[in-house]
Amino acid sequence: MGVEQFSFQGKRALIIGGATGMGAAVAELFMSLGGYAIVMDVADISFKVDQSIKVDLSDKVSVDNAISQIDGSLDAVFGCAGIAGGKPIIFVNFIGQRHIIDTLINSNRVEKGGAVAMISSVAGMSWMQNLPELLEFLAQDNWQSAADWMIGREETHNNYMFSKQAVNAYVANQSLNFLKKGVRINTVMPGPTDTPLARANAEQWLGFGSEYRAEAGVGPLSAEQVANTLLFLCSSAASGISGISVLVDSGHISSVVSGAYSDPVLSSLL
Repeated sequence: MGVEQFSFQGKRALIIGGATGMGAAVAELFMSLGGYAIVMDVADISFKVDQSIKVDLSDKVSVDNAISQIDGSLDAVFGCAGIAGGKPIIFVNFIGQRHIIDTLINSNRVEKGGAVAMISSVAGMSWMQNLPELLEFLAQDNWQSAADWMIGREETHNNYMFSKQAVNAYVANQSLNFLKKGVRINTVMPGPTDTPLARANAEQWLGFGSEYRAEAGVGPLSAEQVANTLLFLCSSAASGISGISVLVDSGHISSVVSGAYSDPVLSSLL
């Protein structure tokens, strides 16, 4: 038992939303560790992958067509797609990715001993405070029922925070069901990360926590730092970890919760 626990030699993974940012970092790292990477994205992929599949996560026909293009079984699935705004945000950030993952799990396309890892956000950290409503939403366990549940709630629930809370609740709620099939599921909650999505609205996305980082002497996370954690969670080295939302934020939230650092804005969200 050694470094081989971190290897993906001969393993196959699907990376949803792997064209840029954290998803691209996951795909490139996975391949560097010996893995075969299948990347799904609506955007063009600018680096070499083993298979690329076009998908519009807001469109069920497109998603089902993308799933049909996956040959063989998988050892890991990474849910890395994300947008910060726009009408289909709940579909891109959650419903579309859940549909892919559930379809693969229910059809036994993820090998026993395999794992799923998704990207949530520190924006979803208060999910337990909203658990009853999230469980009501998650009970709509297919595309159409979830879409129907959203009708009349677009103004209050079609947003980044709710979509990321849904990811955290889904991971916790489904971990036992997945484990019965021999598959683990976890998610990461990154703090501000230097990606194209964040740079598009840098003042808001990269400005959050800037005073804490200045005091700590660190910058925003890199996409590779988040990818490292995602790969660990899907490696054999993390075989005992399931159903967990892992903070990757340079200790910002833990410092605030424990009183080591004062951040009134963040405290109001906890």
